[in-house]
Amino acid sequence: MSRIPKEYIINRLITLVLTILIAATLIWIIPRLSPVDPAEIALGRMAAGAGTVENADEILATLRAQMGIDQPMIVQYIKYIKGVLLLDFGLSTAAFPTPVSALIANALPWTLGLMLISLIITFIVGNLLGALMVWEKTPRLWKVAIPAAMVFTSIPPILSGLLLMWIFAAKLQWFPLTGAYGLTVEPGWTWTFASSVLQHGFLPALSIVVVTFGFWALGMRGLMITVQGEDHTTLAKAKGLKPRYILYKYMIRNAILPQITAFALKIGLLIAGQVLVERIFAYNGMGKLLYDAILDQDFPVIQGVSYVIILLTALSVFIVDLIYPFIDPRVRHEVA
Repeated sequence: MSRIPKEYIINRLITLVLTILIAATLIWIIPRLSPVDPAEIALGRMAAGAGTVENADEILATLRAQMGIDQPMIVQYIKYIKGVLLLDFGLSTAAFPTPVSALIANALPWTLGLMLISLIITFIVGNLLGALMVWEKTPRLWKVAIPAAMVFTSIPPILSGLLLMWIFAAKLQWFPLTGAYGLTVEPGWTWTFASSVLQHGFLPALSIVVVTFGFWALGMRGLMITVQGEDHTTLAKAKGLKPRYILYKYMIRNAILPQITAFALKIGLLIAGQVLVERIFAYNGMGKLLYDAILDQDFPVIQGVSYVIILLTALSVFIVDLIYPFIDPRVRHEVA
């Protein structure tokens, strides 16, 4: 097992930091292109709740000072960059004066749990089905049924969620309709709480798996076709090795390597795709938080959630980039 060169790690760290800084800068610039004033939004909510607000101009000035938007742009940007590096995204305008980091800290564990479960299941099932579509020993019925099942991948996640909710929650009543856990269950490290979380998370995870497994299946099918015609596979067949051994050791093991990179890239896309799924199931994750922030025009929360999604994706790609040569010995860490 080769040792990772120090120069390689430094180069990748520089790339990681630059990616995060550029993404953070774009996230800061884009909301400021909007004419909407977050302080006016917060004042409008006060007026909606109280009917009228006295000394509105003074309150508006105070809100702008608290949000830091009364300062020059360059000062705002420097404070913003310093803040995001420490995961400090300021205050929410919709839930003022709650820190955005507190809202994200409450939502992130739920999203990561749902995302990792659905992504791992989809990755395993999708790649396995894609391999079976090409394997010559696969029964004919399976080769017909697998492509037919991929028709579900054309359905938006929100529709699959509504369909599963209607069948398994409304009609069969096997699973709860909404929520991340039961209202009468006390959160904690207990089996009762864990079983409630699993029960509530089953349908949201399944609605994501049903519509995304085709991505992995089609990708794996194309890679398997390429691997099937390579010399090492032909040699393994000539040696008389068992078909299942050839499938796993010579075909799937080599074809799945590019899929591992896609696994890291899929994390950010999956979190973004969970937005509506979490919303319809009232699942208290990042997707629901982002959806509500968009409706409320809560730009600090939108910026914070977007930054965390980019950060998770960049870190995932960085980690996969470092461990990839250990997965595939043919790849070596080299400094350009």
